[in-house]
Amino acid sequence: MLLRTRLFLSPLHSSPSLFSQTHFPPFPQILCLHKPFSQTIHQTPTSTQHVSASKTTGPQQQTEQFVKTTLFIPPGVEPDTITEDMILPFSNIVIGPYAGHSQIKQVEFVKSSGKAKDCPKNGLPEFAILGRSNVGKSSLINTLVRKKEVALTSKKPGKTQLINHFLVNKSWYIVDLPGYGFANAPESARNDWSSFTKGYFLNRDGLVAVLLLVDASTPPRKIDLDCANWLGRNNIPMTFVFTKCDKSKGNKGNRPEENIKDFQQLIRENYRTPPPWIMTSSVTGLGRDELLLHMSQLRNYWDN
Repeated sequence: MLLRTRLFLSPLHSSPSLFSQTHFPPFPQILCLHKPFSQTIHQTPTSTQHVSASKTTGPQQQTEQFVKTTLFIPPGVEPDTITEDMILPFSNIVIGPYAGHSQIKQVEFVKSSGKAKDCPKNGLPEFAILGRSNVGKSSLINTLVRKKEVALTSKKPGKTQLINHFLVNKSWYIVDLPGYGFANAPESARNDWSSFTKGYFLNRDGLVAVLLLVDASTPPRKIDLDCANWLGRNNIPMTFVFTKCDKSKGNKGNRPEENIKDFQQLIRENYRTPPPWIMTSSVTGLGRDELLLHMSQLRNYWDN
């Protein structure tokens, strides 16, 4: 299990803080933000035999660098076999041989737990939904299962105060965790949430991955980067799920694509390989099917 976990994790560099004053190199165009993956590994010159070696290898080298520094490549996929149609839209995720059945036909609430030791003990694989209060956790869960109010949606941040398990297709769990940040609760309660949430991460053998939700309608926030940093240090696999990609805050706010790019620039300074990420919207349904397909390949590899 530990080996599988590490395969899905993009380990942290032993580098300065995520917020160190660093000049970021030019970042590749965010994949699938209305621009297709225009080059594949296998390219042939369009001119004659007299084309210089530097010109013939340049595009291929650029593509190889793009694949290495931008895409999340799952087990079972060789980098030089990746083609455009293997990449999920609005993400950096390559789909491999472990991707399979991803439809949700049945979902049921199982239990709420105040401590990690009280969570279900049947060993089924599970995905933990984590994010800042009011990032849209409940909305994402309801969108994934296509049922309203499966997870409680509230205009009051911090409504989720327990570890909530939902059984999907009688074979795996979606786990709704308390939001971090400005939860509307006493400080003592927030500290308790932090403690038992971390205990959950460190003691759940069935944890396939954390879906770390990040609000794409606002600029990057230190609290989200700190959370990602903590997960990385503890070898906990994660996928960044950018929410609210259909909106931006105010007339002068950055577009979601710009906020995502800024967030990735901070993250890539600390990760040797790019973590998987995907854009979503609970309003338009953007990314729903693609995220479920990504989850299926992680789950099937974990089960293998």
